[in-house]
Amino acid sequence: MKRTLAVAAILLAAGSGSAFAHHPFDAEYDWKKPVTVTGTVTRLEWKNPHSMLTVKGKDDTGAESEWMVELGSPASLQRAGWTSKQLHGGEQVTVDGWLAKDGSKRLSGKSVMVSGGREMFAAGAFFDRASQGGGRTQGAKATTGTTSTGTKSTTKPKH
Repeated sequence: MKRTLAVAAILLAAGSGSAFAHHPFDAEYDWKKPVTVTGTVTRLEWKNPHSMLTVKGKDDTGAESEWMVELGSPASLQRAGWTSKQLHGGEQVTVDGWLAKDGSKRLSGKSVMVSGGREMFAAGAFFDRASQGGGRTQGAKATTGTTSTGTKSTTKPKH
């Protein structure tokens, strides 16, 4: 019996890493602190649950540092038109996103603009409905009202 419990505990611990790695946006990032970082790509890690972009650059205040930009999953990025070979070391980018609550040089990506001027959706956690506990409309109910022309209108939450 003790051996069965020990094996179950080991299996649970081994599988829990990826479950905890996928976090809600609000747990780590502050939507009230948007930031723009301009700099040079040093690395793109194409991995689950979040791809990571490392940029050596400056933020809005001119502070230079190495920034870790959390992007969406590879599947989310592919749906947005990315490829694993999209960005190369040394390429100039401008990243918009939201700062980490802990004050580290990390941000949740909103968009990445490459040197040619093309802006790409970063598919970050802010836009990840799964990390929001079912989406921002969870628990929303349909509303009924009257429009300015007097006709009846029903609005249902989008899912």
